[in-house]
Formats: sequence, structure tokens, C-alpha cells
Amino acid sequence: MANLVLVDDDRTVLSAVSQLLEKEGYKVQGFTDPEQALRTIGRSKPDLAVVDVQMPRVDGFEMLRRIRESSNLPVMFLSGETSDLDEAMGLRLGADDYMHKPFSPRVLVERVRACLRRKPETVAAQIGEGASLTRGALHMDRDCHEVSWNGHPVYLTGTEFNVLWIIAQRPNVVFSRARVLDSAYGDDIHVTDRSIDSQIKRIRIKLRKVDPEFDAIETLYGLGYRFVMKPEDTLQ
Repeated sequence: MANLVLVDDDRTVLSAVSQLLEKEGYKVQGFTDPEQALRTIGRSKPDLAVVDVQMPRVDGFEMLRRIRESSNLPVMFLSGETSDLDEAMGLRLGADDYMHKPFSPRVLVERVRACLRRKPETVAAQIGEGASLTRGALHMDRDCHEVSWNGHPVYLTGTEFNVLWIIAQRPNVVFSRARVLDSAYGDDIHVTDRSIDSQIKRIRIKLRKVDPEFDAIETLYGLGYRFVMKPEDTLQ
């Protein structure tokens, strides 16, 4: 049973969504106070956070920023705003999905399932890899959801973790967008192969924050991506 944290300052929405997800078999902890939700997330390590964007004092974007300081917990946004700019901002900050209110209850349930399928341990189990992976300066630990480059921590979302894990497991092998998409997203029908481009871009940005010279992810136009291992790198 997956454990979900739901955050919305509207008690009516909070109650309705909680009941919907509980009927689907999920354990839901609901909060109207983002600060209390953040403390619970730090303690209980849930499987997914579903967060309203428009909240007083601490909005959804700020919640996501604080979560990403120490965790790659999958985060789904719910928003009453219909602006493409807000949606783009949420995804750029590292959200795993973004839904506009009002939404279809069935679509919400399916997107929750999709986010949970994209958790790093789920993808790694599907592709038959162990709990950790080391490729030169890169180290990834699936059980702890940790990534480091030259010993410096890098905080990736669940989907970003999946994408990097997939291409890094076989250095110097070219992965097409479709191949990465199938492995990282499973049968999620709500994404396209262009989503991989956005994920790769964000992964590069985050790795270059700890190493401005990072160039281990190579784009082969018309073909896809590969994780490049240099001859001096040690494959462990």
C-alpha cells in the first residue's frame, strides 16, 4: 500500500481527494498546513506528495523547493490556475506531474499511479539492476534515492533519477527517446518522447551546479542520448 501526503488549504477539496484516493487503496495523510506537511514528509518518507499550488504563506512551489533540498520524493501539483507559465514553472522546478482543477477523478487516480510507477526502485526492478550503480564520478543509490557526482550530492526528481539510471547503466550505448520513455514511464499515456528532452536538460543543469564541466550526457541528434565513459574512468 502506497503512502500519500495530500496538501490543500481548501478542506472541501482535501476531503474529496482523500476519499477518492483511499477508495483506491492508498493510505492518505491530509494537511491544510504546508509546514506540518513538510515535517511529516521529513519523518515518514511517503511515496508521493500531491500538493496544491495556490496556498497562503507557503505555496506549492516553495514546498517543492524545500522538499528538493533533501529528497527526490515524487511530487504532483494540483492547481486552479490554467496558465501554461505556471505549469511550465512547476515542471521546471522538479514536479513530476501537474493537473489543473477541476479535474477528472479517474484521470487523477491514473496519474497518481503513473507517478508511483516512475519511482526509482520500480524502474530499477523492471530493468533488473541492483540497488546501486557507479559509473566513473557518478554514484546512484536506489534504496536511499541518492545521487552524487564526485562525492557532491545531486537532488533529482523520481523521473529524473529513472532517466539517468537507464542511460548510465550501459555507458556509451545510444538510447533512443522511445527506449528511455518505455523504461522510465512504463505505460503512462500522458507523456511523449519529447518529455525525455526536458528531463535530460534538467539533469544536466543539476549536475553542472556541482561540476560546471559536466559533459557525460551526450546528445546524438536524430538518434537519442548516451552516458559517456572516458577511458580513464573506472567502471565499478
